[in-house]
Amino acid sequence: MNISAITQKRFRRFKDKKRAYWAFLLLIILYVLSLGAELICNDKPLYIRYNGKSYFPIFKYYPEDIFLNNNKQTRPNYKQVNKTAVFAAHTENFMVFPLISYSPYENIDPESLRSEEKVTLTMTPIPRVGNINIRPDLSIERSTFCGFFFDTKDNSVNGLKLTDYFDITPKLENAIKERFLNKESISLSVTLTSKVNPELKAEILLSEFSQRKNPPDTVRIRFNQLLDRTIKPKTMVFNREIKNVGQTSILSEEIGTDEDSLLLGVVIRRFDEYIEPFTLIIKNVIYKINVEKNDISWPYPPVRGHWLGIDSNGRDVLARVIYGLRISMTFGFLLVTVSMIIGTFIGAVQGYFGGKLDITGQRLIEIWSALPFLYVMILLGSIYGRSFALLLFCYGIFNWIGISYYMRGEFLRLRKQPFVDSAKCIGISPLKIIIRHILPNALTPIITFFPFYLVGAIGALAALDFLGFGLPPPTPSWGELLHQAQQFRWAWWLILYPSMVLFIVMLLGIFIGEGVRDAFDPRPYSKME
Repeated sequence: MNISAITQKRFRRFKDKKRAYWAFLLLIILYVLSLGAELICNDKPLYIRYNGKSYFPIFKYYPEDIFLNNNKQTRPNYKQVNKTAVFAAHTENFMVFPLISYSPYENIDPESLRSEEKVTLTMTPIPRVGNINIRPDLSIERSTFCGFFFDTKDNSVNGLKLTDYFDITPKLENAIKERFLNKESISLSVTLTSKVNPELKAEILLSEFSQRKNPPDTVRIRFNQLLDRTIKPKTMVFNREIKNVGQTSILSEEIGTDEDSLLLGVVIRRFDEYIEPFTLIIKNVIYKINVEKNDISWPYPPVRGHWLGIDSNGRDVLARVIYGLRISMTFGFLLVTVSMIIGTFIGAVQGYFGGKLDITGQRLIEIWSALPFLYVMILLGSIYGRSFALLLFCYGIFNWIGISYYMRGEFLRLRKQPFVDSAKCIGISPLKIIIRHILPNALTPIITFFPFYLVGAIGALAALDFLGFGLPPPTPSWGELLHQAQQFRWAWWLILYPSMVLFIVMLLGIFIGEGVRDAFDPRPYSKME
């Protein structure tokens, strides 16, 4: 095939656009890899060696009876077959699975993720709080939960004197006297250290006081325990191995042996049963103990073996993203190709013949373009059901309109050229003139707009799948994954990875389109003398 000098020059210009050229190569590589998606991610083995014979399940169907001798002609679950005693009876029997051993339609067994279960132990220190009512002589008349602050075994501290246990500051003493004298006083906060236990510090709070008819008989004081700055919330994560390795300690250096054993037992129990939050006193500090487990439910975040996570139906997201790339690119290529053919044909006929045929065609196209595409899609989908072919047909009958305008303009311009008049004079038929003479000179809009139309088609398919009017489930689709993300907004992996792949593919298409446009547009490469 002879390539014209102009075409070679355009190709060199495209190669000089490094961003567009490498984007083109990368997109082609991704699409070719997606065409062989079954060799990359599949729940069927690439190769099986069984009883001295070789099998290739990925290319040929084998009934279950061949491997298990159970007279069943159904499709075998190869992962379960690989674990059976019949298959494992001979050491030479083995299976070779693809790099990703999950298909986009396979529902993952939750039991396969039990090793990923983790228990999170959270210990949150809670300051002790109590109240006392004191008389003018600073003796305690009533108390609530203040036994800790006065070093008593029970919570009753009635009759004790405040000054026997804490050094009262002059500021606090004056504030108490003002309240007993029925004087208005502002709120006050001071820090006191216990005489009995110097390590105990308490924040003493007096609320704002307003003058009353009669002086008060008692004044209420609030105690808040001030925790040491070294006492902070602790969070520890344990996996199931803790049940098997015989671990006997969690924080033995920081807590007592009894409390340590108690917490370890609670963590182990949490793998099998629910544990209510509870409080535990460790070295005179109350901790709220919360024990949570990441129960296996769908959707599930990325883990070992499922690098992009699991969707709401228990299917591997990576497998669905790879298969979704193939479907999106194939749909885009077919749609744009069909649209270009239809649009080129209609635009060529209008532009070449012109006159009443052109005017009539334009009015009909305007009427057709006014029809609401989404309503037509919903109507046909409700009648014939959702399918790849129907979606391609519905989108194709509307997508050609834009390119027909450009091709009509090209043919209107080129039909007056001398080479067309010469072809007519020697008796060449209109069909040959259109195909062999005018069309090769009018391909610039088709080639230039192809990448942009491809990007638009991929985005349109994702949008229709997101709205629920696209491909039928369980077809792998980026839009369908984003639709799941709308229902499970906390599942960040359903938002991040499909949208990231969609963005990358569309960005590559835009880079290619810009490079093709620059290669075919002579204006940047011409100059005026």
